[in-house]
Amino acid sequence: MFESLSGALAAAFQKLRGRGALTEQDVAEALRAVRRALLEADVNVKVAKEFVEAVQKRAVGQEVLRAVSPAQQVVKIVHDELVLLMGEPGRLKRPPSGPAVILLAGLQGSGKTTTAGKLAAFLKKEGRKVLLAAADLQRPAAVEQLKTLAAQIGVPIHAAPPGSGTPLGVCRGAVEAARAGSADTVILDTAGRLHVDAGLMDEITAIARAVEPTDVLFVCDAMTGQDAVNSARAFSQALPLTGVILTKLDGDARGGAALSVRTVTGAPLAFIGVGEKLDRLEAFQPERMASRILGMGDVVSLVERAQQAVSQHEAEEMQEKLLKATFTLEDMLSQLKAFQRMGPLKEVLGMLPGMGAAALEGVDEKSLKHTEAILLSMTPAERRRPDILDGRRRSRIAKGSGRPVQDVNQLLKMHEGMKKMMKQFKGGKMAGKMPRGMRLPPGLGGRPGMPG
Repeated sequence: MFESLSGALAAAFQKLRGRGALTEQDVAEALRAVRRALLEADVNVKVAKEFVEAVQKRAVGQEVLRAVSPAQQVVKIVHDELVLLMGEPGRLKRPPSGPAVILLAGLQGSGKTTTAGKLAAFLKKEGRKVLLAAADLQRPAAVEQLKTLAAQIGVPIHAAPPGSGTPLGVCRGAVEAARAGSADTVILDTAGRLHVDAGLMDEITAIARAVEPTDVLFVCDAMTGQDAVNSARAFSQALPLTGVILTKLDGDARGGAALSVRTVTGAPLAFIGVGEKLDRLEAFQPERMASRILGMGDVVSLVERAQQAVSQHEAEEMQEKLLKATFTLEDMLSQLKAFQRMGPLKEVLGMLPGMGAAALEGVDEKSLKHTEAILLSMTPAERRRPDILDGRRRSRIAKGSGRPVQDVNQLLKMHEGMKKMMKQFKGGKMAGKMPRGMRLPPGLGGRPGMPG
């Protein structure tokens, strides 16, 4: 999501590199570019102005002027100010007695029902006993959607019979059921509403007064830019917001909402939605977000995703196969699927330090699918014993996957190269170079400017 902002900031900092010391004019020029980048990313005008002023106040001083690498100092200052701008992350409260009640509010189409499912999955993984409440009686099929999500996660749902009940009644009933012992956390999925609709705003205010939620989270669509921030301000005036969930951060949004919403509403960012699947909700970490924006990567999040995608046993088993050079194409397919579970290719690569917008420009999101198609076009026996793949079999695999025979050949060559490299590691003769002929297949990086 932050590709354009990251690229613009990198260009601004590039002008400072190679300078022995920074003058006030140097800093002013760079910060004009930073301010322009923030505004183009749809950051609130007032927020952008205050941010640049704060950076300028810290950047123009003796400490920076005498530094060995002034440009790095400015980047560090911008990073620290981004962390301060986004603020301390919001964390859900745990009441001393009774269930925690989480009320979700937001605009129509902000992804609230899906977010309710994601939050339930997140909290269930933490060991909570969650109950979902289907209080969105405005949107057709909203209750059925939540029932489907609840079944996928494996959590109970409280809903009124079709054609009956009120949002307030559903919420009260869910809280009473939780107090009776069915759950320690209740998530209330209310209907989306426009902040200009006084009747609907009164309705959700009445729900908040009646059930006294532990947390009121505003579900905010990052794709709507400044509109999201403006609506968040209106909701914060009507409800005691304790946090914000920013959804669709994996989309093409320019990132302004993420940097503006806390300052405008006063409510901290608690969670971010980074994909469509139910496990694609993350607790917000301002330091990690700032590092991603500045192209510094986010190795901690990358490791956490890898741990979720591959179990410890699987990792140890794969390591043993690699060291024994018994890594088959069947194993490669398994690893490919695990890698895809970590998220979109660009997003995962973007967590690596130095992988800025320019480096990610040539990454093809379809690449892994193409490689997977080739592997799936093979029989299990062929994946276990690629040495039996003669010309006729390779031609059949190419037709079955819709890829040229050259791609099949490159994939096999890469696999053979990996085995040779592992044998060299095992024998302690690794020369530090990739074996000859080992090239990543097209789409997996086998292009100019990409690894391999």
